Amino acid sequence: MAAATRTYGGVTAVERRAVRRAALLEAALDLFCEGGWSQVSKRAVCARARLNDRYFYEHFTDRDALIEAMAEELTAHGLEAVVTATMHAPPDLRVRVKAAADAALDYVIADPRRGQLLVGSYTVDVLQRARQASIRTIAAALAAMTRDVLGESAPAELDTEMAAFTLVSGTMELVAAWVRGEFDTGRAHLAELIAAMLLSGTNFANTLGSSSATDASSQ
Repeated sequence: MAAATRTYGGVTAVERRAVRRAALLEAALDLFCEGGWSQVSKRAVCARARLNDRYFYEHFTDRDALIEAMAEELTAHGLEAVVTATMHAPPDLRVRVKAAADAALDYVIADPRRGQLLVGSYTVDVLQRARQASIRTIAAALAAMTRDVLGESAPAELDTEMAAFTLVSGTMELVAAWVRGEFDTGRAHLAELIAAMLLSGTNFANTLGSSSATDASSQ
């Protein structure tokens, strides 16, 4: 315990570990964006981060674990930006959804490497798994926000979760295509379109027919 809390130059061991971990993640992201998945090796990441190999294993068991952690961290930071923007927006559904769409898109384009990672997330198995995990995490947050904003008028929980999954996965595909240059539109229009699609996901309850999510699952 003493070693874990001892300070050197005013920096604790825990803080030094955090700095090393961040340096490894940044190095991996740089290498991926510069040359693709094949460039992200333990040796290359440690060299770029200027760290001894032993520090790699301080945080990660292998390259896959490093890549998954990188995707998880980017997802968490993106969600934090979205939640912050949403909570600071007026308590109006349309305004909050637009704030969420703006914050999400701004987070992706603020660092070009994030867009490159999104585009490259279809290339190898570990990145595809990380993308699916990110979709699940973001969709769960969207579903929770929808239920919180709509209250008793929100669709059934399962319906909300499935709609959120559809919207998030579709939005990620759209943004990736936009980053690749497949859609000739600006950031502002794209954010408006995403917000409109997200809003549509809160208005589908009356179009499902008479069967509830529970009834449908038993068929």
